[in-house]
Amino acid sequence: MKSPTLSLIRATCFVIALPIFFVDAQAQVVPGTGMKLQQVGDDFEDEKWQWVPNGNKSSKEQDEQIRTPTGYSNNNRWFESPKRGMPDHIVRVATPVGGIPGSKGALKIQTLNSGIPGRNSSQMEQDDLVMACSSRIGAISVSRNPSCTCRIYLPEFDKWENRSGTHFGYRIDTKTTVSESKKAFLFSKNVKKQEEYWPGYFIEFHSSHDGKFKEDEAMLLIRGDNLGHEVKSMKLSPGWWTLGMSVSGDGRVHFYGKQGVSDLTAADHLYSSFPYGYKAEYFATHFFNSCNQNDGATWSTPIIIDDPTVFSMR
Repeated sequence: MKSPTLSLIRATCFVIALPIFFVDAQAQVVPGTGMKLQQVGDDFEDEKWQWVPNGNKSSKEQDEQIRTPTGYSNNNRWFESPKRGMPDHIVRVATPVGGIPGSKGALKIQTLNSGIPGRNSSQMEQDDLVMACSSRIGAISVSRNPSCTCRIYLPEFDKWENRSGTHFGYRIDTKTTVSESKKAFLFSKNVKKQEEYWPGYFIEFHSSHDGKFKEDEAMLLIRGDNLGHEVKSMKLSPGWWTLGMSVSGDGRVHFYGKQGVSDLTAADHLYSSFPYGYKAEYFATHFFNSCNQNDGATWSTPIIIDDPTVFSMR
């Protein structure tokens, strides 16, 4: 089922400072708690892991073209986003130093032509790599306290795309029910429908070459508060980081993160909210955004991920 990616929104929004945010600890679920769902997720240990591009990428967001068949991994655990297409470089690599003990394989994600195939917009655009989750096990009710985690490796700053702005995203696909007013002849009525929204993280780079920043730095942004605005979180340094998100039974999303690759704990809580003012009802999947200046010449920052995993309490 590829439909959850057909409405993925752009990675630009207001940014606000991270407030002091108190949450009842009993309402939270530390990402990684409960049962690891073996039918989904990936550890990239299979040396035969490959990405199958299947021709030009989709760009439905820009020109309504999906260009089937879309790309997929040969283990059928990943697929191209019909909305914005796939990163140009998705390849299994040796796990960088400091990764998960015993890990020999990880996944490098990088893109060049992030917009409409054959057309350079010279604007920031993005491609999406989506984990096949709801198509394999169905959407997970928040009553099961679903969560996800991933280890993410950031290269040294001299290897980043020399551009201030969003470079990478790690997000979840959540669903809720909303009411909207529809007119029928002279009358209007409220109709309920399922609404998708995508909480998560963006990694923003501040380049020392643009005149605004004294030195290169990376910042973790959280999408988002109850209006969907981005929230400033931690400064990030090159190396391994562990990020995770969970959804509690009340529909709230909880964000956790830490440096290194050890499992998340309650002490790693960063923020909790009802993003966009919505209360989640289902968790569908998690996915990654690779962003660059779509000029036909500049590659995005090479980001490496490992062991993206989904969990539930039951």
